[in-house]
Amino acid sequence: MKIRSINPADNTVLKTYDYLTDAQLENALAKADSTFKNWRQTSFAERSQLMLKCADLLEQDSRHYAELMTLEMGKPIKQAIGEVNKCAAVCRYYAHHAEGFLQDEIMEAEASKCFVSYEPLGAVLAIMPWNFPYWQVFRFAAPALMAGNVGILKHASNVPQCALAIEEVFLRAGFPEGAFTTLLVPTNKIEQIIKDDRVKAVTLTGSEGAGSSVAQLAGREIKKTVLELGGSDPFIILADADLEKAAETAVNSRMINTGQSCIAAKRFMVEAPIADAFLQKMKTLMQAKKTGNPLDDDCDFGPMARHDLARELQKQVDVSVANGATIFLDGGHQNPDTAYFYPMILTNIKPGMPAYEDELFGPVALVFVVPDAQEAIRIANDHRYGLGATIFTQDVTKGEKLARQIESGNVFINAMMQSSPGIPFGGIKKSGYGRELSFVGIREFVNQKTIWVG
Repeated sequence: MKIRSINPADNTVLKTYDYLTDAQLENALAKADSTFKNWRQTSFAERSQLMLKCADLLEQDSRHYAELMTLEMGKPIKQAIGEVNKCAAVCRYYAHHAEGFLQDEIMEAEASKCFVSYEPLGAVLAIMPWNFPYWQVFRFAAPALMAGNVGILKHASNVPQCALAIEEVFLRAGFPEGAFTTLLVPTNKIEQIIKDDRVKAVTLTGSEGAGSSVAQLAGREIKKTVLELGGSDPFIILADADLEKAAETAVNSRMINTGQSCIAAKRFMVEAPIADAFLQKMKTLMQAKKTGNPLDDDCDFGPMARHDLARELQKQVDVSVANGATIFLDGGHQNPDTAYFYPMILTNIKPGMPAYEDELFGPVALVFVVPDAQEAIRIANDHRYGLGATIFTQDVTKGEKLARQIESGNVFINAMMQSSPGIPFGGIKKSGYGRELSFVGIREFVNQKTIWVG
């Protein structure tokens, strides 16, 4: 069997790779397991030195790694470079903070001494998506390796060059062979890997369906999982908001990575008095975004990652419009021979439409005109996903009160929703469970062992 790296901008095959044989897979798992036994004994100082070297390499070769990403999944090059540099930042963050996050924690108890010791679990399998092919991996790998675990990556099948490049970076930085391993295997091998006794836990970023399947498999094996799944993030604009800033932030959030982001703002609830003005500003800003060759520095949005994704998004739009949604800005999948999808804005969205019920994973903004903040909250929460949310208002006290009413793992007020090394990230409801990043993330894949001294 072969795995192909395909450029979504022109559909050319960049490279092909053989899937691992069963013998090669066994060797990789055995190597990861044996490496863990030694890696867990290394000091935080040793791990930190290697992780800082990894950060240096990412920054030194950021254009090279970014171009691999752009060619494989279409991310505009300036955004791709930013993603690589963000990976360097998370490496540095955990290199500096991991020891403090995992130091013994003294507990008050009727003992001469009682404390919690944070100890590594072993090999952690990461099943990762194509949309942020480096960041999604590094935000798992940096804390996992600094905690003394080893990482095993099953990446999305359309980004094999990125997957192999990540393993290469860790090896170049001096991490031992087996500390981080990329497996080029088909999806039907995931069950076998999860069942393997040498794999102790699983983290997945991906679709709701993939998360449900992996959780079921891991649950049968009684193995810890962290799931970061879909999102249809609400973006609430109250009548007192800074309209210019709100519109600019809304468009940037919707258009990042050509709209293919779990935490991109997708549903916009605008109070009626400013709705017309907001819609016009959003339309103007979206029309001003430039497309073209994603390798060009002035490209704002490129093709979607695959042709089938563009077709599916167009179908969701078409069905919604057929059921009463209104096109405020027309665009869409205009050329079936490419994966380019031009920005769109839909209004008059009602329950039952794909635009209301589902996640539209591409550059389509869904605008709801609401009479007040409480109706905005009701619509925001009337969804199976609960990943992130945004509120724009000049009354910060009111914004904080509303933020507590939103059913999501993250709420940003007067700023664009994003993940960052120092703050916990994750969702609720069908958006998954568990947290990544910050001190919370590094403690997901450790044994929080209580030690009591009588």
